[in-house]
Amino acid sequence: MARPIAKDHDAKREHILKTAARVFAQTGFGRTSMSQVAKECGISKANIYHYYGSKDGLLFDILDTYLRALRDRISMLPLEGLSPDDQLGLIVSETLHAYDGMDEEHKIQTEGIPLLSAQQQSVLKGYQRDMVTQLSGVVAAVAPAVFDQDKRKLRSTVMSVFGMLNWFYMWNSGADKEARTEYADTIARLTLSGVRGL
Repeated sequence: MARPIAKDHDAKREHILKTAARVFAQTGFGRTSMSQVAKECGISKANIYHYYGSKDGLLFDILDTYLRALRDRISMLPLEGLSPDDQLGLIVSETLHAYDGMDEEHKIQTEGIPLLSAQQQSVLKGYQRDMVTQLSGVVAAVAPAVFDQDKRKLRSTVMSVFGMLNWFYMWNSGADKEARTEYADTIARLTLSGVRGL
């Protein structure tokens, strides 16, 4: 007979994911054991294995939960009817606000994704690719005369925008909503001015 799912299963799983992300970000995935994660979670090693059969499985669930939610949040933005300039501003702002409180999950992507199986990597990179594709369409619409002729320049521009967003936590950790909104506006203005000068 299958073991019934506890009423607080989802809450415990979320606690494990957040705690493990913090430990992986601070210690490094390769140097962290499941015993360490269990201790930080305040549960037994046996209990954590009830939720995750391996450390790789735990890492994948952290990144899958984070990136899928981020992709869904950005893809569902109400962009229809907005000018390309306003679409860019909304995507940039929403992305930066979505990163709020997710520094650990964001940080472990770089180390973590290459350590996972090819199939798992494909899933996670698919989320990232969806966001890049969406932003690419918006940036291309800002300056079609520039980017219709040079797709490599479009990719460079889009990845530069994500670069400015992705490293915000490194030098402005703990930024509040106002600071994030201000920085998002700066990125949007830099991008809009820059692409039209290419």
